[in-house]
Amino acid sequence: MVLLVLSAVLVFGFFYAASRSASLVPGRLQYAGEMVYGFVRNNMARDNIGSEHYMKFVPYLFTLFTFILVNNYYGVIPFLQFPSFSRIGFIVPLALLSWGIYVGAGIWKHGPLGYLKHATMPGGVKGPILLLLVPLEFFSNIIIRPVTLTLRLFGNMFAGHLLLILFATGGAALLASGNVLYGAVGVLSFGLGIGVSFLEMLVMFLQAYVFTLLSSMYIGEALADEH
Repeated sequence: MVLLVLSAVLVFGFFYAASRSASLVPGRLQYAGEMVYGFVRNNMARDNIGSEHYMKFVPYLFTLFTFILVNNYYGVIPFLQFPSFSRIGFIVPLALLSWGIYVGAGIWKHGPLGYLKHATMPGGVKGPILLLLVPLEFFSNIIIRPVTLTLRLFGNMFAGHLLLILFATGGAALLASGNVLYGAVGVLSFGLGIGVSFLEMLVMFLQAYVFTLLSSMYIGEALADEH
């Protein structure tokens, strides 16, 4: 919980410093802040939600991306080395918040019954096949989405954390065994741990990106004229 609060302070502090003395010709800090903001606004919000409504959701998506990213990278910071979202209880509220926003956006655009029809009845499909499709679409679009958002982020962060622990503690135990052969394997284990750390840094970025990207896609689908 301390790390969650710290990440909020870090995100706010960085972007406040980046925008405090904004100028037409940006400095390094302002350029970095604008690059992150532009990445979320253009590549996720505008591309997936559409030019008419996307700006309404940029603040949420931008905050979501940076918040998840900072919490993920705790896993490779010395003396912290604990990604917050390897605890599933911290992810569930974010997934439910994304779910509430895209369902709310759909209800705002189509009305309660209109959104239910929009989310469960594929366009152009008629006849008895709807008896099969409507429950499946409801289950997939309304129930399963927050679950998959949660499990995807949790599974990757938890598995990566376990791998790093395995290589680090296993390598230390093998080196402390006093056996030359075990010691050589321990050195190899540490080397693999370093390699996995770099791989995990890529995964940490990708998971923040995927969570935010899917949230923007769900919002875009909720606001679309046809399912």
